[in-house]
Amino acid sequence: MSRVTKGFMFLLLVLMFIQFIQPPRNKSRQASRMDITRVFPVPEKIHGILKNSCYDCHSNNTRYPWYAMLQPGGWLLASHIKKGKQELNFNEFGSYSRRRQQSKLKSIANSIKDETMPLSSYTLIHRSAKLSQTERELVTNWLEQMRYSLL
Repeated sequence: MSRVTKGFMFLLLVLMFIQFIQPPRNKSRQASRMDITRVFPVPEKIHGILKNSCYDCHSNNTRYPWYAMLQPGGWLLASHIKKGKQELNFNEFGSYSRRRQQSKLKSIANSIKDETMPLSSYTLIHRSAKLSQTERELVTNWLEQMRYSLL
């Protein structure tokens, strides 16, 4: 067997082995008492947009696509979710201080306005998560109203 063949076989074995090392799932079975919907009156349409475009990375419940089972893709996805939840977690929004809530609401609105959220790498695969101009305006207007209600 040539060195190239041996190297390829080794790489194949490593790829097969790492499939057994799965990252923990971001799935909570409990309804959060600190969810943003318990802190603010969230209209159903706004909540639907947030769930569809934001909650996979910014909540305690991710809808996992088929490729999350394939490593190293699953590890990359787990890393994105961890970072997203560290930045903002809609399920824990009520635990944030009033000042932090105001800051997060402003930050969310700015990210939606300048189209940095949802991430283009996410909407590339999840096309339904891409926000239309109307949805963008609807959500940012609601966010501004909620932000000013905290003043």
